[in-house]
Amino acid sequence: MVRPGVAGLLVALLVAGCTEDGEAPVAEPPAQTPPAPSEPSASTTPTAPTTSPESTPPPRPVTPGDARIRIALLAVNHLAGVIGPRPGTSAAYFRGAGWVERQLKIWGWEVRRHDFATPAGVSWGVPVRGGRSVNVVATRGDVRPGKPWLLVGAHLDTVPQAPGAEDNASGIGVLLTVAEALAERRSRLPVMLVAFGSEEPRGPTDDDHHYGSRAFVASLTPDQRGSLRGMVSMDRVGVGSTLPIGSTAQPSWLRAELVRAAERADVDHVAETGQRSSDHWSFVREGMAGVRLGSTPYAGYHSPGDVPSVIDPAQLERTARTVLAWLAP
Repeated sequence: MVRPGVAGLLVALLVAGCTEDGEAPVAEPPAQTPPAPSEPSASTTPTAPTTSPESTPPPRPVTPGDARIRIALLAVNHLAGVIGPRPGTSAAYFRGAGWVERQLKIWGWEVRRHDFATPAGVSWGVPVRGGRSVNVVATRGDVRPGKPWLLVGAHLDTVPQAPGAEDNASGIGVLLTVAEALAERRSRLPVMLVAFGSEEPRGPTDDDHHYGSRAFVASLTPDQRGSLRGMVSMDRVGVGSTLPIGSTAQPSWLRAELVRAAERADVDHVAETGQRSSDHWSFVREGMAGVRLGSTPYAGYHSPGDVPSVIDPAQLERTARTVLAWLAP
């Protein structure tokens, strides 16, 4: 299957003009013009092809150097600068979900929507309506029941008053960067990517947020739970000069894995504990291994000031390099 590279996405997002609904246009596969058949000369005899499907080299392993941070920046600009605030049950959220789904499909990922209910509540001081939301779930077709697999996730929703550049278009941007890097390259285990809905709080307790990831965990079979070899949640990963790697408790073998990955990727990092405020907690509380990347404090948190200008591309790159090092064979 031919999967267009990053150039397709860049062209799609940078061209002037929009589709009828105001969305940035999605890249189309480039037109393929078959070569004209050559005519054998009278003095030559056509020979059989020297290659076969069996001789096609396997995809090369993914590396930290495969991160294309321009993809993450384009995602931040589109989600926070064009779509804006996107509470998990809002029309804006579904615009964002559709856009993310289309980008994943460009690189050949198999995408499905996981639908779930989200209750009404108060999100960071603002009443929000209940309704349906979705998780956007992508695989390369290689995640099999009972076989080891890895999950990388980021929440797509925001609180009502924030455009959500750092919280959490930054995480979604790195998720798409990882998707492009893996499109034609090998990871050590099959990988699932999830853009979670309705992560933001609608009340004061553990059960008043992380709705999308909790619904996703509830949908997993015992075999899927038992074979998951780690979940990484990227949440607020575009601010700061070092990458926080946070676990819910100490010690954490998965946090140690991510620390070693950051070291291999030559990324400045800091290990944290007591970190429960992201979608990894939904997995940990059900007995699976989960870690959060990100959480550096910043002035625009959950406010109208959470705009693309707060993002530091170098922090996005630190995050993407660390995740790709963790996924690499």
